[in-house]
Amino acid sequence: MYIYICINPSKPKILEDPENPQLSKDGDIVLGGIFSFHSSWKDRQETFKHKPLPLECTSLNFRDFQFAQAMIFAIEEINNSTDLLPGISLGYKMYDTCGSVARSVRAALALANGNEAVSAPTEEQCTKPAQVQAIIGETSSSPCLAIATVIGPFYIPLISHFATCACLSDKTKYPSFLRTIPSDYYQSRALAQLVKHFGWTWVGAIRSNNDYGNNGMATFTETAQQLGICLEYSVSFFRTDPPDKIRKIIDIIKASTSKVIVAFLSHMDMDVLIHELSKHNLTGYQWVGSESWIFDSQTPLNSSGHEIFTELWETLFTCKFKETESSTGNERECTGHEDLTGVQNGFTDMSLMPIFNNVYKAVYAVAHALHSILGCNKTCQYKGQLDPLTILQHIKTINFKTKEGDEVYFNQNGDPAAKYEIINWQPTENGIVDFVTVGLYDASLPADKQLKLQNKSLVWAQNSKQVPVSVCSEKCPSGTRKVLQKGKPVCCYDCIRCAEGEISKTTDSITCARCQPEFWSNERRDACVKKEAEFLSYEEIMGVLLTATSLFGTCMTVGVAIIFFRHRKSPIVRANNSELSFLLLFSLTLCFLCSLTFIGRPSDWSCMLRHTAFGITFVLCISCVLGKTMVVLMAFRATLPGSNVMKWFGPVQQRLSVLAFTLIQVVICVLWLSISPPFPFKNFKQFKDKIILECALGSALGFWAVLGYIGLLAILCFILAFLARKLPDNFNEAKFITFSMLIFCAVWITFIPAYVSSPGKFSVAVEIFAILASSFGLLICTFIPKCYIILLKPEKNTKKNMMGKGSPKSL
Repeated sequence: MYIYICINPSKPKILEDPENPQLSKDGDIVLGGIFSFHSSWKDRQETFKHKPLPLECTSLNFRDFQFAQAMIFAIEEINNSTDLLPGISLGYKMYDTCGSVARSVRAALALANGNEAVSAPTEEQCTKPAQVQAIIGETSSSPCLAIATVIGPFYIPLISHFATCACLSDKTKYPSFLRTIPSDYYQSRALAQLVKHFGWTWVGAIRSNNDYGNNGMATFTETAQQLGICLEYSVSFFRTDPPDKIRKIIDIIKASTSKVIVAFLSHMDMDVLIHELSKHNLTGYQWVGSESWIFDSQTPLNSSGHEIFTELWETLFTCKFKETESSTGNERECTGHEDLTGVQNGFTDMSLMPIFNNVYKAVYAVAHALHSILGCNKTCQYKGQLDPLTILQHIKTINFKTKEGDEVYFNQNGDPAAKYEIINWQPTENGIVDFVTVGLYDASLPADKQLKLQNKSLVWAQNSKQVPVSVCSEKCPSGTRKVLQKGKPVCCYDCIRCAEGEISKTTDSITCARCQPEFWSNERRDACVKKEAEFLSYEEIMGVLLTATSLFGTCMTVGVAIIFFRHRKSPIVRANNSELSFLLLFSLTLCFLCSLTFIGRPSDWSCMLRHTAFGITFVLCISCVLGKTMVVLMAFRATLPGSNVMKWFGPVQQRLSVLAFTLIQVVICVLWLSISPPFPFKNFKQFKDKIILECALGSALGFWAVLGYIGLLAILCFILAFLARKLPDNFNEAKFITFSMLIFCAVWITFIPAYVSSPGKFSVAVEIFAILASSFGLLICTFIPKCYIILLKPEKNTKKNMMGKGSPKSL
């Protein structure tokens, strides 16, 4: 490297052997080129006792030599053109850096300052004009970082055709750096989207241990995490690392479960890795590569070792080497000096090597800038050395199209438009690997349109037509949710079935969504289905039976009323106020019929009607029974000497008492309906998978007031009837009223716990049963004995028998 010792600020002295370019040509304007014609160098242990020997380069790198040839081709094309820089000849100086960063900086300084040795102080200024107007190169990012740092302050344009590190877009650090290949900022994201497109969420990652690999993989990792992709491992190496480190990477790959490997490697590092992979016979992995090695025609050859190279050579030139076992002796013998001229196959096809075109674009970008600066028309106004800053500023503003129609321009970061071809390696029948374009990535388009792929034309690992699967855990189907495995990345999870009432409609769902209250999850837990609405209907067996019982009670009551009407003048009917008897039968008919309001889908009117009708009809019924009981008591008291009680409880008073008792219940019901009436209610809590359609009470106080008032009258009636049970009479009606009230009270006392504990429609059925049971109790106990006498014992249906005196009988 050059070492400057300035005796004074304007007089430098160079203490190093002069550096000569490997390829050069004179011209009016000279362009510099920095390439790695060799990929490595011999490692030496310096003793620092003697002057270090020059770096000894090894491993000839044909690819960078091809880049240099592309630069020469572009320069010669411009020199032969009459449209671009007419009358101006372009020259070049190209240096070989052997892939060394230090040697790259040395070459850059040689291009910037000249290579003459200065052995004594002179009057020449340290800051003389640069020897070249622009530099094309370097191929890798790390050397470009170093070169751009050194020549940046002098604003000498450095245009790289292959350095993709996103860090080089920082114009505050690298003001003179430009490139004709997109930044890894876009490539890393494109690779992540490509991996996501094929559903690979569990991948391995290998990178070059330099600025290119580390920065590119960092961006890929960040984007991959955003897209839900996990890295099983992420390792780095450099081609000059000890063999043990590379073998450790092989062991990591062997132990991994992922089948896709993302390789952010330089082509030279990839060659080293593939050589080691071939030793261990590691196959079946799907490689996703960056542009650095995916276009390298030598990489697929290196992957098969020396035997495949021999086979390739024999295929190319239709010859056989002596050591080939399959040689029959009839074929032409290979000499190793065969000429590739005229050979047409995938090995010699250069149409799929767009990186060469990047070198071509870089040279033309400089030429267009010079054309503009020199004001070229038919001739150019060239008067000597140009200012590098002026050239740099003009290069940044160029915008032209190549002969192939590619648009060339630079954005504010010195980067071109981010467009990538997606290449698929496809082996052919003759053993050659074709680079087939199967898609395109354009970062300028909307996010959902950036990636376009032709999936049908893809060939996968081991020539498979099926897309490989590389996941830590299989996709969770709909109806399940993901639960992360403890201590593992987010891509490793277990699939847990959604709980009842929850669903997941998509695969790999993180959570299960709870269904709306009126819906419930189906068996597969992937859809919400409407809950079954449950209520006591006329169509079900229980509803039919209760309806039939209600109608039977109604008919039975009507039948009794008909019997009583036909025998209304008989002593047994007239014995205890036939008006109250007919009113009681009417109220019992209403009691039987009101039970029907409890059956069917609840509505606003049915909810208000069922409880109020029930409350009023039962009070009317009990009032009639209470009136009959009081008549019995008063009648026997009237037989006592001096008693005048019957005039105070005659027919008018009996009617008024029934009306008064009933009006009290009507008032309670009106207040209930006015303040907080019953209403239809959907009960979601009682059953998880059903909706119970019921009538909410509205005001519980109103409901229990109605029921309590009925109970109060029933208890009063029971007490009075119980007191009159032993009064002398051949037909003491008080006995039967006592029985009926006993049944009534027993039914409604047992109703309360049964009603509270019964679920859903069964609570309604319990209430109907209580209504029917108490109604039948009143009907049977009060009227059936009389009907028995009227129909079967007519001889007892006489006034004498009704008024006959006998000894009191106990129950």
